[in-house]
Amino acid sequence: MNKLEAFGHIAALAIRGELVFPTSVNAALRVQLALDDPDCPIDKAIGLVLAEPLLAARTVAIANSAMFNRAGAPAITNVRGAIMRIGYQNLFALAAAMVVRQFGSKIVDPGVRAKAEQLWDHTIHVAALARIIARQVTNINPDTALFAAIVHEVGGFYLLSRADEFPGLLEEDPENWQPASEEIILREVMAKLCIPDEVAEAIEGLRDSFLSIPPDNLLDTLLLANHLAPVASPLQSAPRELPPHADSVIDLFIDEETLAAMLAESEIDAAAMSAALLV
Repeated sequence: MNKLEAFGHIAALAIRGELVFPTSVNAALRVQLALDDPDCPIDKAIGLVLAEPLLAARTVAIANSAMFNRAGAPAITNVRGAIMRIGYQNLFALAAAMVVRQFGSKIVDPGVRAKAEQLWDHTIHVAALARIIARQVTNINPDTALFAAIVHEVGGFYLLSRADEFPGLLEEDPENWQPASEEIILREVMAKLCIPDEVAEAIEGLRDSFLSIPPDNLLDTLLLANHLAPVASPLQSAPRELPPHADSVIDLFIDEETLAAMLAESEIDAAAMSAALLV
């Protein structure tokens, strides 16, 4: 089965709702569904997290990381305190991160596994940058930006998780036949993961949208974070680039000193996030 046939087959399965997720994903999905209700009682959220030891450990770890404890407050030692510190929206993002990470957990082929690891590294750096860009540049909700960045490559992770079954997925595609199938697969995976419409639309727009000047929305945040990320996605023949004069364009709304500070902060946050989410 060649690349085009493989994409077509998986897209057809996706349209029929026949998505193949790792069993371990289901627990995190249950947490996401519950937390999607802003009125979810704190005790219910705590119970859901405690029912999944890995999620509980990661919740406490990320609450104590540099991302959420810059003031050097005492370490949190329980799930209740961790949820109170990071909030429901970031707990929702953490559950999503576990879902994304689990897609690569059963990959057997070493080459495919290496791509999944690079894609995860790329995702973490984009997430750290998106949160900072949202806060300092685009003035959108940083928690929404963090979540969107964590799931922005979920379609790629899903395809990598199927590559052992369909080796043709990783063949070269010089004629670029598969974009339509990729869009279908991405859309269906995001629907399965209950990605909010605002976030899903921004992620779908990454393929062929241009940065607004000045950047002022979620899509712009993701475009800029992808451009600044030090690790590229291994699934793209070329990184999602801004125009050739992008660096001079960025100078219009971020001065050199501020940009350097943002990049340094993002490196600290990416390292903290990577350690806290290591599975």
